[in-house]
Amino acid sequence: MNREKLMKMANTVRTGGKGTVRRKKKAVHKTNTTDDKKLQSTLKRIGVNSIPGIEEVNIFKDDVVIQFTNPKVQASIAANTWVVSGSPQTKKLEDILPQILSQLGPDNMDNLRKLAEQLKKQPPGEGNASATIQEEDDDDVPDLVAGETFEAAAAEEKVPAAAAAAPAAPAAAPAAPAASS
Repeated sequence: MNREKLMKMANTVRTGGKGTVRRKKKAVHKTNTTDDKKLQSTLKRIGVNSIPGIEEVNIFKDDVVIQFTNPKVQASIAANTWVVSGSPQTKKLEDILPQILSQLGPDNMDNLRKLAEQLKKQPPGEGNASATIQEEDDDDVPDLVAGETFEAAAAEEKVPAAAAAAPAAPAAAPAAPAASS
């Protein structure tokens, strides 16, 4: 670039007279509204329809329930897409259980009974039920000793099992030559 062009560009960004500081470039911040607009335009392309009259949406994940109160629900059956937008609240399953009992269907009631049985079997001093189940499943995993790997420990377990499964071979007696008459 030539010097004249640079001087001309420098003068355009100067806010005061000669010797003053040049203006700072204002940073353009990306807001959530631009993200929402992009999302809404994408959803419009998919062809989602608004579903009115939904007061509450509960999403069950592990021992936690993500609850949306008065959400905006949109769906596109053809694209197998459901959109739940609103402010979520994360709650424990035990806290929300009395409120949702009337909303559960027969298949969910069976799952609820199983969960209740697990909670009854669990001693009061213990944490959650999933930790107990995980401890019971640990029997299949070999214990490691310092300096060993899982592969070596697994190979050692297979060798004694294979030896016990193989039938013991009878002691070999020297073969006597068949006498011919």
